[in-house]
Amino acid sequence: MTVTVERESELLASVPTGLLINGQWRPAGSGKTFDVEDPATGKVLLSISDAGAEDGAAALDAAAAAQADWARTAPRERGEILRRAFELVTERAEDFALLMTLEMGKPLAEARGEVTYGAEFLRWFSEEAVRVSGRYSAAPDGKNRLLVQKKPVGPCLLITPWNFPLAMATRKVAPAVAAGCTMVLKPANLTPLTSLLFAQVMQEAGLPAGVLNVIQTSTAGAVTGPLIKDDRLRKISFTGSTPVGQALIREAADKVLRTSMELGGNAPFVVFEDADLDKAVEGAIAAKMRNMGEACTAANRFIVHESIADSFAEKFAAKIGSLTTARGTEAESKVGPLIDGKARDGVHALVTEAVEGGATAVTGGAHVDGPGYFYQPTVLKNVAADARILQEEIFGPVAPIITFSTEDDAVRLANNTEYGLVAYVFTKDLNRGLRISERLETGMLGLNAGVISNAAAPFGGVKQSGLGREGGSEGIEEYLYTQYVGIADPYAD
Repeated sequence: MTVTVERESELLASVPTGLLINGQWRPAGSGKTFDVEDPATGKVLLSISDAGAEDGAAALDAAAAAQADWARTAPRERGEILRRAFELVTERAEDFALLMTLEMGKPLAEARGEVTYGAEFLRWFSEEAVRVSGRYSAAPDGKNRLLVQKKPVGPCLLITPWNFPLAMATRKVAPAVAAGCTMVLKPANLTPLTSLLFAQVMQEAGLPAGVLNVIQTSTAGAVTGPLIKDDRLRKISFTGSTPVGQALIREAADKVLRTSMELGGNAPFVVFEDADLDKAVEGAIAAKMRNMGEACTAANRFIVHESIADSFAEKFAAKIGSLTTARGTEAESKVGPLIDGKARDGVHALVTEAVEGGATAVTGGAHVDGPGYFYQPTVLKNVAADARILQEEIFGPVAPIITFSTEDDAVRLANNTEYGLVAYVFTKDLNRGLRISERLETGMLGLNAGVISNAAAPFGGVKQSGLGREGGSEGIEEYLYTQYVGIADPYAD
């Protein structure tokens, strides 16, 4: 069912447009605003407050002032706040889904899936809040006692990307809340509305003033730079491109800040000759087309055994070419727009270079006429080994296919990247799957599965794909530090 204009207007009217600082929604100190656009139409959705450096400082003031009390708040109470937030987000699932579709472009069906996924981080970490533990033991020589405890790291700067507006916020906010950390959240300026609605829900769930502060801005460096230099900040968690992550790590080094970095990817999708071809194609659609390919987990390079490459390309192209491209609010939409004109032009440049280098477009390969930033779902075969499209993160609905002949060849091609976030392997041979899992340089692996993200699993990469993990039992550890207390021998005179 197509969403009405009246429904869109009603939802947008309910979204806060100010900055959230110390529990209060307020305009930017400068009075400046910036526009948030619908990438499917180019039209302005809302004008919202544009934080400056003084607003960032006020947000950190609030977080620092709230930290001691929040750290002493009972774990059960922190967990109950997260549980209520999970229930509220779930109750308002249609609001969150539509808002993400409006500001980011993804089809409503995908947006609903993100609400389910994002809400799970709230539920998962509501349960983890009460499971933070340490240990008590006698020293090996028996003279003293050893007490080891986990404590919140303190005020955190959370920087989220534009492509998963709810899930990236919950994936950072939920473990910080569970661990007892206060936060300054800076959402991406392309898609800040979902974070603002989420922050409002966190307030409704009972989160105290100052624990979560939100400062959307069009000048990120000018706002976050002074925060990173502030002695009160203890941690940065960032999801985004590797170059920006590298710059943040350099800035964080001066204060020796804890960092969690979920950065770029160049995921290989390896299909062996014994794979179930139909299942491999379905997995390829899931791994490539989620979020129009605008995901760090998106399959970027399709490495297919030479004996089945043509069949795979034909089946894959038929499936991907049948997907309807339309505004995400339209009932028939399967592929929404890319986030902006720059992104669309960048994707087309990669395709053009590949074709000029000898690749063949089995399907797609061009812009979609009309308003918005749409690009045709595309499959390329006969891609040159040195093509730029195999080296860079595409972040669009384009699938380049290359071939291999041996298992060693497949591993070499898959590992031939500075990134190591996720890989996908399709084979009926379990032993081969286990061998490949040990040989691939990747933080995550989908074995005969095209989607593997789960709140209960550790998400993160190796090499230039990042540091640390989000989700799973590992996720809360990123917001805790270990303290050792040496206790004198209780039996000593």
